[in-house]
Amino acid sequence: MLNLTRSRTRFINITNNAIRSLASQAEESVKFNSKQEQLRKSTVELRHIYPEFLPDPNVAFRNSVRESLEREDMLARRTLIDIPEFYVGTIMAVTSSDPHTPGKHNRFVGICIERTGCGLRANFTLRNVIDHQGVEILFDMYDPTIQKIEVLRLEKRFDDNLLYLRDALPEYSTFDTNMEAEILPEGTPVPINPIKVKLKPRPWSARYERMNIKGIEKIDLPEKFFIRAKQLEKPYEKYDLMKEYMRTIPEEEQTEIFSEIQGELSKLELTRKKMKRKRTFVKPTKLA
Repeated sequence: MLNLTRSRTRFINITNNAIRSLASQAEESVKFNSKQEQLRKSTVELRHIYPEFLPDPNVAFRNSVRESLEREDMLARRTLIDIPEFYVGTIMAVTSSDPHTPGKHNRFVGICIERTGCGLRANFTLRNVIDHQGVEILFDMYDPTIQKIEVLRLEKRFDDNLLYLRDALPEYSTFDTNMEAEILPEGTPVPINPIKVKLKPRPWSARYERMNIKGIEKIDLPEKFFIRAKQLEKPYEKYDLMKEYMRTIPEEEQTEIFSEIQGELSKLELTRKKMKRKRTFVKPTKLA
């Protein structure tokens, strides 16, 4: 009888230990899955904030060694100059030195109409109308002649590029060169500007009726233009998985890249937030 009781007790202990082990394994699995989900979400956010860290989607220009070295150079450059978060549609000011006049610098204010390139070749284009003349300057993001990049109004637009502003009315591209920065409260989502621009009469620099553009008003053209655009559209391309794979970076590769540089980027983000708090503090004119 005593042996039976001992065997039963031993069996209960083994069963309890097995249940605890399974519970701990399940808990660890849940934690791992939650970490993976957080990493995936952060990767989705980072690929929009820092798209230049992703390699070239064109496989012909891919080189893992060069890309790794470029990422190290980009992080080193970001420690010397604050490159803030910005998107197409953001109003910015860039101060750069003039190689032809040593000791002097130029400051250009405009709206970001395009952001292209990857790695050290990443660039963005600013546009402004000055003295009734449209002016555009293409800046290399990691150009050592750039002294300061300021975000005056952080916002997005409906489209990936705003090249159609070249054919729009001038008021949509006119900004005050003495414009002051509009600082958003911390944690505020990036606003989307819902404005739709009005195009000038033809001729235009592109066939906008053939593009899926959401940021322009209804185009007033004869019906034959839209019939031709309907004939040339390719809605089936989104189902071509191989073509989609070739022109995008897989999510697994994005996660691997950003997991390597996320620590350095988070340090730079903390420094930027500290500087932002200092700018938002207003010194009182009168003391009690």
